[in-house]
Amino acid sequence: MNTEQFRRAGYQAIDRICDYHDSLRGRPVLCQVEPGYLRKVLPSSAPIEGEDFQLIADDYQKYIIPGLTHWQHPSFFAYFPTSSTFEGILAELYASSTSNPGFNWSASPACTELEAVVMDWTAQLLGLDKSFYNSSEVGGGVIQTSASDSVLVATVAARSRYIREHPHVAMEKLVLYTTTQTHSLGKKAGLVLGLTVRALEVTAQDDFALRGDTLKVALEEDVNAGFHPFILIGTVGTTSSGAVDRLDEIADVAKNYPLLWLHVDAAWAGVAFVCPEYREAYQLPAINKYIDSFCTNFHKWGLVHFDGSCLWVRHRRHLTNALDVTPEFLRSKHGDAGTAIDYRNWHLGLGRRFRSLKFWFALRARGVNGFQKYIANCISLNAMFAQRIYESDLFSVVTKPSLAMTVFRITPKSLPHLGTSELNALNRAFYARLAARSDIAITQTDLNGVFCVRMVIGAEKTVEGDIEQALALMREEAMVLVGNWARMRC
Repeated sequence: MNTEQFRRAGYQAIDRICDYHDSLRGRPVLCQVEPGYLRKVLPSSAPIEGEDFQLIADDYQKYIIPGLTHWQHPSFFAYFPTSSTFEGILAELYASSTSNPGFNWSASPACTELEAVVMDWTAQLLGLDKSFYNSSEVGGGVIQTSASDSVLVATVAARSRYIREHPHVAMEKLVLYTTTQTHSLGKKAGLVLGLTVRALEVTAQDDFALRGDTLKVALEEDVNAGFHPFILIGTVGTTSSGAVDRLDEIADVAKNYPLLWLHVDAAWAGVAFVCPEYREAYQLPAINKYIDSFCTNFHKWGLVHFDGSCLWVRHRRHLTNALDVTPEFLRSKHGDAGTAIDYRNWHLGLGRRFRSLKFWFALRARGVNGFQKYIANCISLNAMFAQRIYESDLFSVVTKPSLAMTVFRITPKSLPHLGTSELNALNRAFYARLAARSDIAITQTDLNGVFCVRMVIGAEKTVEGDIEQALALMREEAMVLVGNWARMRC
Protein backbone atom coordinates (compact mmCIF):
# COMPACT_ATOMS: atom_id res chain seq x y z
CA MET A 1 0.00 0.00 0.00
CA ASN A 2 1.45 3.33 -1.03
CA THR A 3 0.70 6.76 0.41
CA GLU A 4 -2.25 7.53 -1.87
CA GLN A 5 -3.79 4.09 -1.37
CA PHE A 6 -3.42 4.55 2.37
CA ARG A 7 -5.05 7.97 2.15
CA ARG A 8 -8.09 6.59 0.29
CA ALA A 9 -8.39 3.60 2.61
CA GLY A 10 -8.06 5.90 5.60
CA TYR A 11 -10.88 8.16 4.41
CA GLN A 12 -13.11 5.13 3.98
CA ALA A 13 -12.14 3.71 7.37
CA ILE A 14 -13.00 6.96 9.16
CA ASP A 15 -16.37 7.11 7.37
CA ARG A 16 -17.15 3.53 8.32
CA ILE A 17 -16.10 4.09 11.94
CA CYS A 18 -18.40 7.12 12.13
CA ASP A 19 -21.26 5.13 10.57
CA TYR A 20 -20.70 2.33 13.08
CA HIS A 21 -20.91 4.67 16.07
CA ASP A 22 -23.93 6.48 14.65
CA SER A 23 -25.72 3.14 14.16
CA LEU A 24 -24.96 1.67 17.60
CA ARG A 25 -28.37 2.34 19.11
CA GLY A 26 -30.07 0.36 16.34
CA ARG A 27 -27.81 -2.67 16.69
CA PRO A 28 -28.25 -5.60 19.07
CA VAL A 29 -25.99 -5.21 22.08
CA LEU A 30 -24.80 -8.80 21.95
CA CYS A 31 -23.65 -10.55 18.78
CA GLN A 32 -25.64 -13.48 17.41
CA VAL A 33 -22.85 -15.92 16.54
CA GLU A 34 -21.78 -19.32 17.85
CA PRO A 35 -18.26 -20.46 18.85
CA GLY A 36 -16.22 -21.33 15.78
CA TYR A 37 -18.27 -19.15 13.41
CA LEU A 38 -15.22 -17.37 12.02
CA ARG A 39 -13.14 -20.44 11.23
CA LYS A 40 -15.99 -21.71 9.07
CA VAL A 41 -15.89 -18.67 6.76
CA LEU A 42 -12.17 -17.86 6.63
CA PRO A 43 -9.53 -19.74 4.61
CA SER A 44 -7.47 -22.36 6.42
CA SER A 45 -4.22 -20.47 5.74
CA ALA A 46 -2.94 -17.00 4.80
CA PRO A 47 -2.94 -16.12 1.07
CA ILE A 48 0.20 -16.77 -0.98
CA GLU A 49 -0.15 -13.49 -2.81
CA GLY A 50 -1.29 -10.21 -1.27
CA GLU A 51 -4.96 -9.32 -1.70
CA ASP A 52 -6.62 -6.07 -2.67
CA PHE A 53 -7.11 -3.96 0.46
CA GLN A 54 -10.70 -3.08 -0.43
CA LEU A 55 -11.56 -6.78 -0.15
CA ILE A 56 -9.86 -6.92 3.26
CA ALA A 57 -11.72 -3.83 4.50
CA ASP A 58 -15.03 -5.20 3.25
CA ASP A 59 -14.40 -8.54 4.96
CA TYR A 60 -13.96 -6.67 8.25
CA GLN A 61 -17.50 -5.35 7.82
CA LYS A 62 -18.80 -8.75 6.66
CA TYR A 63 -17.18 -11.11 9.14
CA ILE A 64 -15.71 -9.24 12.12
CA ILE A 65 -18.33 -6.67 13.11
CA PRO A 66 -21.09 -9.34 13.32
CA GLY A 67 -18.95 -11.10 15.94
CA LEU A 68 -18.38 -8.08 18.15
CA THR A 69 -20.10 -7.30 21.46
CA HIS A 70 -20.87 -3.59 21.36
CA TRP A 71 -19.44 -2.34 24.66
CA GLN A 72 -20.24 1.29 23.80
CA HIS A 73 -23.91 0.50 23.12
CA PRO A 74 -26.29 2.63 25.21
CA SER A 75 -27.89 -0.57 26.57
CA PHE A 76 -24.60 -2.19 27.62
CA PHE A 77 -24.76 -2.44 31.42
CA ALA A 78 -22.53 -5.49 31.98
CA TYR A 79 -19.18 -5.85 33.75
CA PHE A 80 -17.73 -2.33 33.79
CA PRO A 81 -17.72 0.13 30.87
CA THR A 82 -14.95 0.27 28.28
CA SER A 83 -14.26 3.73 26.91
CA SER A 84 -14.12 4.61 23.23
CA THR A 85 -13.97 8.19 21.99
CA PHE A 86 -13.14 9.77 18.66
CA GLU A 87 -10.24 11.60 20.32
CA GLY A 88 -8.88 8.25 21.47
CA ILE A 89 -9.29 6.65 18.05
CA LEU A 90 -7.27 9.44 16.47
CA ALA A 91 -4.63 9.22 19.19
CA GLU A 92 -4.24 5.48 18.58
CA LEU A 93 -3.91 6.17 14.85
CA TYR A 94 -1.18 8.72 15.42
CA ALA A 95 0.62 6.50 17.93
CA SER A 96 0.62 3.51 15.57
CA SER A 97 1.90 5.68 12.73
CA THR A 98 5.24 6.10 14.55
CA SER A 99 5.61 2.60 15.96
CA ASN A 100 8.40 2.30 18.53
CA PRO A 101 9.00 0.10 21.57
CA GLY A 102 9.48 3.00 24.02
CA PHE A 103 11.47 0.99 26.57
CA ASN A 104 13.61 3.91 27.71
CA TRP A 105 13.97 7.66 27.23
CA SER A 106 16.38 7.30 24.31
CA ALA A 107 14.04 4.98 22.39
CA SER A 108 11.72 7.97 21.84
CA PRO A 109 12.03 10.84 24.33
CA ALA A 110 8.54 12.19 23.62
CA CYS A 111 6.94 8.88 24.65
CA THR A 112 8.58 8.83 28.07
CA GLU A 113 8.22 12.54 28.73
CA LEU A 114 4.55 12.69 27.74
CA GLU A 115 3.75 9.73 29.96
CA ALA A 116 5.45 11.39 32.93
CA VAL A 117 3.44 14.58 32.28
CA VAL A 118 0.01 13.02 31.73
CA MET A 119 0.39 10.79 34.78
CA ASP A 120 0.88 13.97 36.81
CA TRP A 121 -2.10 15.56 35.05
CA THR A 122 -4.31 12.59 35.93
CA ALA A 123 -2.99 12.55 39.51
CA GLN A 124 -4.02 16.19 39.83
CA LEU A 125 -7.38 15.44 38.20
CA LEU A 126 -8.08 12.77 40.82
CA GLY A 127 -6.81 14.80 43.76
CA LEU A 128 -3.89 12.49 44.58
CA ASP A 129 -1.24 13.74 46.96
CA LYS A 130 1.82 15.35 45.35
CA SER A 131 4.00 12.54 46.69
CA PHE A 132 2.54 10.43 43.85
CA TYR A 133 3.60 12.90 41.15
CA ASN A 134 6.47 12.14 38.81
CA SER A 135 7.64 15.70 39.36
CA SER A 136 8.28 14.83 43.01
CA GLU A 137 11.15 12.58 41.83
CA VAL A 138 10.29 10.34 44.77
CA GLY A 139 6.98 8.75 43.84
CA GLY A 140 5.39 8.67 40.42
CA GLY A 141 2.94 7.20 37.97
CA VAL A 142 3.15 4.78 35.06
CA ILE A 143 0.66 3.42 32.53
CA GLN A 144 0.14 -0.34 32.77
CA THR A 145 -1.90 -2.68 30.60
CA SER A 146 -4.51 -3.56 33.23
CA ALA A 147 -5.22 -3.49 36.95
CA SER A 148 -4.00 -7.10 37.07
CA ASP A 149 -0.61 -5.96 35.77
CA SER A 150 -0.59 -3.13 38.30
CA VAL A 151 -1.24 -5.54 41.18
CA LEU A 152 1.43 -7.92 39.91
CA VAL A 153 4.00 -5.11 39.73
CA ALA A 154 3.06 -3.81 43.19
CA THR A 155 3.31 -7.31 44.63
CA VAL A 156 6.76 -7.84 43.12
CA ALA A 157 7.91 -4.51 44.58
CA ALA A 158 6.40 -5.30 47.99
CA ARG A 159 7.99 -8.75 48.07
CA SER A 160 11.37 -7.34 47.10
CA ARG A 161 11.18 -4.70 49.84
CA TYR A 162 10.20 -7.28 52.45
CA ILE A 163 12.91 -9.78 51.49
CA ARG A 164 15.58 -7.09 51.58
CA GLU A 165 14.66 -6.42 55.21
CA HIS A 166 14.12 -10.12 56.04
CA PRO A 167 16.51 -12.03 53.77
CA HIS A 168 16.18 -15.32 55.64
CA VAL A 169 12.39 -15.61 55.31
CA ALA A 170 11.39 -18.58 53.14
CA MET A 171 9.19 -17.72 50.18
CA GLU A 172 6.47 -20.13 51.27
CA LYS A 173 6.09 -18.14 54.51
CA LEU A 174 5.08 -14.94 52.67
CA VAL A 175 1.37 -14.13 52.64
CA LEU A 176 -0.62 -11.89 50.30
CA TYR A 177 -3.90 -10.58 51.75
CA THR A 178 -7.06 -10.03 49.73
CA THR A 179 -10.70 -10.18 50.78
CA THR A 180 -13.53 -12.46 49.75
CA GLN A 181 -14.71 -9.62 47.48
CA THR A 182 -11.35 -8.71 45.92
CA HIS A 183 -11.16 -9.08 42.16
CA SER A 184 -9.55 -12.30 40.90
CA LEU A 185 -6.40 -10.27 40.15
CA GLY A 186 -5.25 -10.84 43.73
CA LYS A 187 -5.49 -14.61 43.50
CA LYS A 188 -3.85 -14.54 40.07
CA ALA A 189 -0.90 -12.51 41.41
CA GLY A 190 -0.40 -15.18 44.05
CA LEU A 191 -0.63 -17.91 41.44
CA VAL A 192 1.91 -16.26 39.13
CA LEU A 193 4.38 -15.51 41.92
CA GLY A 194 3.92 -18.73 43.87
CA LEU A 195 2.60 -16.96 46.97
CA THR A 196 0.14 -17.97 49.67
CA VAL A 197 -3.04 -15.89 49.33
CA ARG A 198 -5.39 -15.41 52.27
CA ALA A 199 -8.81 -13.96 51.54
CA LEU A 200 -10.16 -12.12 54.59
CA GLU A 201 -13.88 -12.47 55.16
CA VAL A 202 -16.16 -9.48 54.59
CA THR A 203 -19.85 -9.40 55.44
CA ALA A 204 -23.10 -7.82 54.34
CA GLN A 205 -23.33 -6.16 57.77
CA ASP A 206 -20.19 -4.19 56.87
CA ASP A 207 -21.38 -3.52 53.30
CA PHE A 208 -18.79 -6.08 52.11
CA ALA A 209 -15.94 -3.76 53.16
CA LEU A 210 -12.80 -4.96 54.92
CA ARG A 211 -12.65 -3.57 58.45
CA GLY A 212 -9.60 -2.88 60.56
CA ASP A 213 -10.53 -5.42 63.25
CA THR A 214 -10.66 -8.22 60.69
CA LEU A 215 -7.19 -7.34 59.45
CA LYS A 216 -5.85 -7.08 63.01
CA VAL A 217 -7.02 -10.59 63.89
CA ALA A 218 -5.57 -12.06 60.68
CA LEU A 219 -2.20 -10.40 61.18
CA GLU A 220 -1.92 -11.63 64.75
CA GLU A 221 -2.91 -15.17 63.73
CA ASP A 222 -0.45 -15.35 60.83
CA VAL A 223 2.49 -13.76 62.62
CA ASN A 224 1.99 -16.05 65.62
CA ALA A 225 1.92 -19.02 63.23
CA GLY A 226 5.26 -18.00 61.72
CA PHE A 227 3.94 -16.45 58.51
CA HIS A 228 4.93 -13.10 57.03
CA PRO A 229 2.09 -11.01 55.56
CA PHE A 230 3.77 -8.48 53.28
CA ILE A 231 1.03 -6.93 51.11
CA LEU A 232 -2.68 -6.20 51.38
CA ILE A 233 -4.77 -5.51 48.29
CA GLY A 234 -7.57 -3.20 49.34
CA THR A 235 -10.38 -2.18 47.02
CA VAL A 236 -12.31 0.98 46.32
CA GLY A 237 -15.34 -0.14 44.33
CA THR A 238 -15.40 -3.95 44.32
CA THR A 239 -16.55 -5.71 41.16
CA SER A 240 -19.53 -7.46 42.72
CA SER A 241 -21.04 -4.62 44.73
CA GLY A 242 -18.95 -1.45 44.52
CA ALA A 243 -17.85 -1.88 48.15
CA VAL A 244 -15.15 0.34 49.64
CA ASP A 245 -12.69 -1.17 52.10
CA ARG A 246 -12.17 0.94 55.22
CA LEU A 247 -8.70 2.10 54.35
CA ASP A 248 -8.58 4.45 57.32
CA GLU A 249 -9.10 1.57 59.75
CA ILE A 250 -6.76 -0.68 57.76
CA ALA A 251 -3.98 1.91 57.88
CA ASP A 252 -4.43 2.33 61.62
CA VAL A 253 -3.77 -1.40 62.08
CA ALA A 254 -0.99 -1.53 59.48
CA LYS A 255 1.07 1.16 61.24
CA ASN A 256 2.20 -1.61 63.60
CA TYR A 257 3.45 -3.60 60.60
CA PRO A 258 5.61 -1.07 58.72
CA LEU A 259 6.61 -3.53 55.97
CA LEU A 260 3.01 -4.42 55.10
CA TRP A 261 2.55 -2.83 51.67
CA LEU A 262 -0.91 -1.31 51.15
CA HIS A 263 -2.09 -1.40 47.54
CA VAL A 264 -5.47 -0.03 46.49
CA ASP A 265 -7.26 -1.42 43.46
CA ALA A 266 -9.75 1.23 42.34
CA ALA A 267 -9.91 0.00 38.75
CA TRP A 268 -13.45 1.26 38.17
CA ALA A 269 -14.42 3.60 41.01
CA GLY A 270 -11.16 5.53 41.24
CA VAL A 271 -11.99 7.65 38.21
CA ALA A 272 -14.92 9.11 40.18
CA PHE A 273 -12.35 11.10 42.17
CA VAL A 274 -12.49 13.62 39.32
CA CYS A 275 -15.64 14.79 41.13
CA PRO A 276 -14.46 16.15 44.52
CA GLU A 277 -17.78 15.38 46.21
CA TYR A 278 -17.00 11.63 46.13
CA ARG A 279 -13.44 11.75 47.44
CA GLU A 280 -14.08 11.50 51.17
CA ALA A 281 -16.71 8.75 51.00
CA TYR A 282 -14.47 6.69 48.73
CA GLN A 283 -11.44 7.02 51.01
CA LEU A 284 -9.20 9.39 49.07
CA PRO A 285 -7.89 11.07 52.27
CA ALA A 286 -6.65 7.67 53.51
CA ILE A 287 -5.16 6.87 50.11
CA ASN A 288 -3.23 10.12 50.11
CA LYS A 289 -1.98 9.68 53.65
CA TYR A 290 -1.19 5.99 53.96
CA ILE A 291 -1.26 3.96 50.75
CA ASP A 292 1.92 2.68 49.06
CA SER A 293 0.40 2.20 45.60
CA PHE A 294 -2.86 3.06 43.90
CA CYS A 295 -4.40 1.94 40.60
CA THR A 296 -7.36 3.04 38.52
CA ASN A 297 -8.27 2.20 34.94
CA PHE A 298 -9.03 5.17 32.73
CA HIS A 299 -9.93 2.69 30.00
CA LYS A 300 -12.96 1.66 32.06
CA TRP A 301 -14.72 4.85 33.14
CA GLY A 302 -12.21 7.50 32.12
CA LEU A 303 -12.80 8.26 28.40
CA VAL A 304 -9.48 6.65 27.41
CA HIS A 305 -9.18 3.59 25.16
CA PHE A 306 -7.95 0.23 26.41
CA ASP A 307 -5.24 -0.21 27.53
CA GLY A 308 -4.86 2.59 30.04
CA SER A 309 -4.39 1.37 33.62
CA CYS A 310 -2.75 3.99 35.84
CA LEU A 311 -0.47 2.90 38.67
CA TRP A 312 1.00 5.38 41.14
CA VAL A 313 3.58 4.56 43.80
CA ARG A 314 4.65 6.66 46.77
CA HIS A 315 8.30 5.56 46.45
CA ARG A 316 9.46 4.72 42.95
CA ARG A 317 12.70 3.20 44.20
CA HIS A 318 10.78 0.16 45.39
CA LEU A 319 9.75 -0.53 41.79
CA THR A 320 13.14 0.04 40.29
CA ASN A 321 14.96 -1.87 43.04
CA ALA A 322 12.77 -4.88 42.24
CA LEU A 323 12.63 -4.61 38.44
CA ASP A 324 15.78 -2.89 37.20
CA VAL A 325 17.71 -5.23 34.91
CA THR A 326 20.12 -3.29 32.69
CA PRO A 327 22.36 -5.25 30.32
CA GLU A 328 25.00 -3.30 28.44
CA PHE A 329 22.89 -2.91 25.31
CA LEU A 330 20.15 -1.12 27.29
CA ARG A 331 22.46 1.35 29.02
CA SER A 332 22.16 5.00 28.04
CA LYS A 333 23.75 8.28 29.04
CA HIS A 334 20.59 9.65 30.64
CA GLY A 335 19.66 6.34 32.24
CA ASP A 336 23.06 6.00 33.86
CA ALA A 337 22.92 9.59 35.07
CA GLY A 338 19.38 9.18 36.40
CA THR A 339 18.25 12.29 34.55
CA ALA A 340 15.31 10.57 32.80
CA ILE A 341 12.76 7.90 33.74
CA ASP A 342 13.30 4.47 32.19
CA TYR A 343 9.77 3.09 32.35
CA ARG A 344 10.98 -0.41 31.44
CA ASN A 345 11.96 -0.62 35.13
CA TRP A 346 8.42 0.23 36.23
CA HIS A 347 6.68 -2.82 34.75
CA LEU A 348 7.34 -6.44 33.86
CA GLY A 349 7.93 -6.15 30.12
CA LEU A 350 10.60 -4.32 28.16
CA GLY A 351 8.81 -2.71 25.21
CA ARG A 352 5.75 -0.55 25.74
CA ARG A 353 3.19 1.19 23.54
CA PHE A 354 2.83 4.95 23.17
CA ARG A 355 -0.24 4.97 25.41
CA SER A 356 0.19 8.43 26.88
CA LEU A 357 -0.90 10.04 23.61
CA LYS A 358 -4.54 8.99 24.05
CA PHE A 359 -4.52 10.36 27.61
CA TRP A 360 -3.14 13.66 26.33
CA PHE A 361 -5.76 13.89 23.58
CA ALA A 362 -8.64 13.02 25.91
CA LEU A 363 -7.56 15.32 28.75
CA ARG A 364 -7.10 18.26 26.41
CA ALA A 365 -10.24 17.66 24.33
CA ARG A 366 -12.59 17.14 27.29
CA GLY A 367 -10.96 19.16 30.03
CA VAL A 368 -11.67 18.70 33.72
CA ASN A 369 -15.25 19.88 33.26
CA GLY A 370 -15.90 17.34 30.52
CA PHE A 371 -14.69 14.45 32.66
CA GLN A 372 -16.76 15.64 35.61
CA LYS A 373 -19.89 16.02 33.49
CA TYR A 374 -19.56 12.51 32.08
CA ILE A 375 -19.03 10.87 35.49
CA ALA A 376 -21.83 12.87 37.11
CA ASN A 377 -24.23 11.95 34.31
CA CYS A 378 -23.57 8.22 34.76
CA ILE A 379 -24.10 8.51 38.52
CA SER A 380 -27.31 10.49 37.99
CA LEU A 381 -28.70 7.84 35.63
CA ASN A 382 -27.88 5.13 38.15
CA ALA A 383 -29.64 7.10 40.91
CA MET A 384 -32.72 7.16 38.69
CA PHE A 385 -32.48 3.40 38.11
CA ALA A 386 -31.94 2.65 41.81
CA GLN A 387 -34.89 4.78 42.84
CA ARG A 388 -37.17 2.80 40.53
CA ILE A 389 -35.87 -0.44 42.05
CA TYR A 390 -36.51 0.88 45.57
CA GLU A 391 -40.10 1.72 44.56
CA SER A 392 -40.73 -1.60 42.83
CA ASP A 393 -43.01 -4.38 44.04
CA LEU A 394 -40.90 -6.90 42.10
CA PHE A 395 -37.30 -5.98 42.85
CA SER A 396 -35.16 -4.94 45.78
CA VAL A 397 -31.69 -3.45 46.13
CA VAL A 398 -29.18 -5.89 47.62
CA THR A 399 -26.46 -3.41 48.57
CA LYS A 400 -26.39 0.36 48.77
CA PRO A 401 -25.96 1.73 45.21
CA SER A 402 -22.35 2.69 44.52
CA LEU A 403 -21.68 5.53 42.07
CA ALA A 404 -22.96 4.16 38.72
CA MET A 405 -23.68 0.60 39.98
CA THR A 406 -26.81 -0.95 41.45
CA VAL A 407 -26.96 -4.57 42.62
CA PHE A 408 -30.53 -5.88 42.80
CA ARG A 409 -32.67 -9.01 42.62
CA ILE A 410 -36.25 -10.20 42.29
CA THR A 411 -38.06 -10.26 45.63
CA PRO A 412 -41.73 -10.16 44.57
CA LYS A 413 -44.12 -8.88 47.21
CA SER A 414 -46.68 -11.32 45.81
CA LEU A 415 -44.46 -14.22 46.96
CA PRO A 416 -43.43 -13.11 50.46
CA HIS A 417 -42.60 -16.56 51.85
CA LEU A 418 -39.78 -17.51 49.48
CA GLY A 419 -36.60 -18.59 51.25
CA THR A 420 -33.01 -17.85 50.20
CA SER A 421 -32.62 -20.94 48.02
CA GLU A 422 -35.93 -20.32 46.26
CA LEU A 423 -35.11 -16.67 45.69
CA ASN A 424 -31.70 -17.65 44.33
CA ALA A 425 -33.34 -20.08 41.90
CA LEU A 426 -35.84 -17.42 40.84
CA ASN A 427 -33.06 -14.89 40.28
CA ARG A 428 -30.93 -17.35 38.32
CA ALA A 429 -33.88 -17.91 36.03
CA PHE A 430 -34.39 -14.14 35.77
CA TYR A 431 -30.78 -13.57 34.82
CA ALA A 432 -30.90 -16.42 32.30
CA ARG A 433 -33.82 -14.75 30.56
CA LEU A 434 -31.98 -11.41 30.44
CA ALA A 435 -28.78 -13.07 29.20
CA ALA A 436 -30.71 -14.73 26.37
CA ARG A 437 -31.76 -11.34 25.00
CA SER A 438 -29.71 -9.39 22.48
CA ASP A 439 -31.10 -5.95 23.36
CA ILE A 440 -29.42 -5.63 26.76
CA ALA A 441 -26.15 -6.73 28.34
CA ILE A 442 -25.98 -7.23 32.09
CA THR A 443 -24.04 -9.48 34.49
CA GLN A 444 -24.74 -11.55 37.56
CA THR A 445 -22.88 -12.00 40.83
CA ASP A 446 -23.02 -13.81 44.14
CA LEU A 447 -22.70 -11.96 47.42
CA ASN A 448 -22.02 -14.44 50.22
CA GLY A 449 -24.58 -16.90 48.90
CA VAL A 450 -27.08 -14.36 47.57
CA PHE A 451 -27.45 -14.53 43.79
CA CYS A 452 -28.12 -11.10 42.30
CA VAL A 453 -27.81 -8.94 39.19
CA ARG A 454 -25.43 -6.02 38.58
CA MET A 455 -26.46 -2.92 36.64
CA VAL A 456 -23.52 -0.64 35.73
CA ILE A 457 -23.97 2.52 33.65
CA GLY A 458 -21.02 3.88 31.72
CA ALA A 459 -21.67 4.13 27.98
CA GLU A 460 -21.43 7.77 26.92
CA LYS A 461 -24.48 7.40 24.66
CA THR A 462 -26.77 6.14 27.44
CA VAL A 463 -29.70 8.47 28.23
CA GLU A 464 -32.78 8.29 30.47
CA GLY A 465 -34.79 6.58 27.75
CA ASP A 466 -32.34 3.68 27.73
CA ILE A 467 -32.74 3.26 31.49
CA GLU A 468 -36.54 3.29 31.11
CA GLN A 469 -36.28 0.67 28.38
CA ALA A 470 -34.05 -1.51 30.57
CA LEU A 471 -36.49 -1.24 33.47
CA ALA A 472 -39.41 -2.13 31.23
CA LEU A 473 -37.85 -5.27 29.83
CA MET A 474 -36.61 -6.33 33.28
CA ARG A 475 -40.13 -5.99 34.61
CA GLU A 476 -41.49 -7.89 31.62
CA GLU A 477 -39.15 -10.83 32.19
CA ALA A 478 -39.73 -10.78 35.95
CA MET A 479 -43.51 -10.83 35.55
CA VAL A 480 -43.32 -13.91 33.34
CA LEU A 481 -41.20 -15.73 35.92
CA VAL A 482 -43.28 -14.69 38.91
CA GLY A 483 -46.45 -15.77 37.13
CA ASN A 484 -44.97 -19.15 36.26
CA TRP A 485 -43.65 -19.59 39.81
CA ALA A 486 -47.04 -18.75 41.35
CA ARG A 487 -48.81 -21.25 39.06
CA MET A 488 -46.34 -24.02 39.92
CA ARG A 489 -47.06 -23.52 43.62
CA CYS A 490 -50.83 -23.71 43.22
